[in-house]
Amino acid sequence: MTAKIVYEGELRCRMTHLYSGNEIITDAPLDNHGLAQAFSPTDLAASSLGSCMLTVMGIKARQLQVELKGTTVEVVKHMASEPRRIAGVDVTIYFPVGSFSEKDKQILENTARTCPVALSLHPDIRQEVKFVWK
Repeated sequence: MTAKIVYEGELRCRMTHLYSGNEIITDAPLDNHGLAQAFSPTDLAASSLGSCMLTVMGIKARQLQVELKGTTVEVVKHMASEPRRIAGVDVTIYFPVGSFSEKDKQILENTARTCPVALSLHPDIRQEVKFVWK
């Protein structure tokens, strides 16, 4: 088992990662009867895309012997209705100043675009990914 999730009431859930014991709280968003005091489940799905991209790029960067420390990702989630769903996710990845060869950049960009979350999202979910190299 990966996680245990408990509904705490008031549209809030507490998720516990069983291996580490770390917890995440989710709340329903303001536009869906919630208080938006924490990530919504769809916020987590969209944010997981950016986190997965950074993680697999970090693995690849080790192999390439380049440093990604300080790289940041901004995620924008777009919702649709009827049925309510994630319609798109915009991901912008900002790399720190560094000496990245054109080959390194190409490899890292391809690695991000083919991360497990990107490949797991439904093809109807638009993924817009931008890479900003300083």
